[in-house]
Amino acid sequence: MKILMFFHNGSSNRGCEAIVRTGVQMIKEKNPNAIIDLASSDPDSDTIIPGLNNLFEHTRRPISKWSIDGIRSIVKIKLFKDESFAFRKVEKDITDKVNDYDVFLSIGGDNYCYGEQPGIYEIDRVIKKAGKKLVLWGASIGEEDLSPAKIEDLKLFDLILARETITVKTLENHGLKNVKLCADGAFTMDVEKLELPSKWLPNNTIGFNYSPLVRRKNSNSYKAAKDLIKYILNTTDMVIALTPHVIQKDNDDSEVLKDFYNEFKHTDRVILLPNNLNAIQYKGYISRMRYFIGARTHSTIAAYSQLVPTMVLGYSVKSKGIAKDIFGEEKLVLGLDEISDTKKLISKFEELRRDEKSIKETLETKIPEIKLMAKKSANYLMQV
Repeated sequence: MKILMFFHNGSSNRGCEAIVRTGVQMIKEKNPNAIIDLASSDPDSDTIIPGLNNLFEHTRRPISKWSIDGIRSIVKIKLFKDESFAFRKVEKDITDKVNDYDVFLSIGGDNYCYGEQPGIYEIDRVIKKAGKKLVLWGASIGEEDLSPAKIEDLKLFDLILARETITVKTLENHGLKNVKLCADGAFTMDVEKLELPSKWLPNNTIGFNYSPLVRRKNSNSYKAAKDLIKYILNTTDMVIALTPHVIQKDNDDSEVLKDFYNEFKHTDRVILLPNNLNAIQYKGYISRMRYFIGARTHSTIAAYSQLVPTMVLGYSVKSKGIAKDIFGEEKLVLGLDEISDTKKLISKFEELRRDEKSIKETLETKIPEIKLMAKKSANYLMQV
């Protein structure tokens, strides 16, 4: 069986790395002879992932206006309102390889959260026209993300693996019959424990992740996040470990966390973790924290999976759905419109401290179940 994982944005996003890393591991546990290749927008960053057979670059390639392909695409668009030829050429890194594989795993579950994606839709049509299997791996999709065109595209899939129940119910309510509930593979990811920084307080260090993405979506959240750090330093004796989890150009957590570090380093109770660690190394640090506060979903998955009580600066259905599947409610998940409210952040932090014992008890019970759910992904894939 030859599998192509595609729509991967590169492993400098450690959440994307976690999805590929665990996906490869789970699939090869079920089928050791499976050949798994990865199409990536940043293949150099993916050489750290074990088990991949081949890596190649997937870049959207503009068509020269006066080339033969450019003229053909203009004619089709002008005369027939048909953009399919143009999209096939733009996405030729994938469409040219359709005959080389048996199964296509679309692993960019978040791709369906960002408006219409006609290029994606065309790739999916080409794959299915060739008679290949098409699977959406670890998706989160909210009601607000759906459109008639997107629903029609999702119907093409042989299997949609949704990582939380909100997505399952949303898609089923729109008539989709090809949906299975699993959990994010990152819950099963291994841990590598590096040496702790000298200022780290065992059992009394809190992790803090904040992202440029959240800042762009709600600029006032930056000040509120800073106010929360100040509150923690003023009212507790904990050390704060600022923890990046995405280190891509123009989307680098460490840049904004560096600002926080410079503001509070005089307290001698703030650590800035390096921005060059891989996903299992960040998870190793997170596993030894007392609490975790995070904006990046996969940083919070790392915390949950290591039984660390967690507060989520959430901005999408995936954060809410994951928390609901663990706790039965959206516990300690703040929506995008809430995270600029300093009083609310402080109140939720105090709730985190107050409920520490009960949260850990819930995690001890639920996380083994969530890990088993995650491993169902490979079982469902083999059935397809």
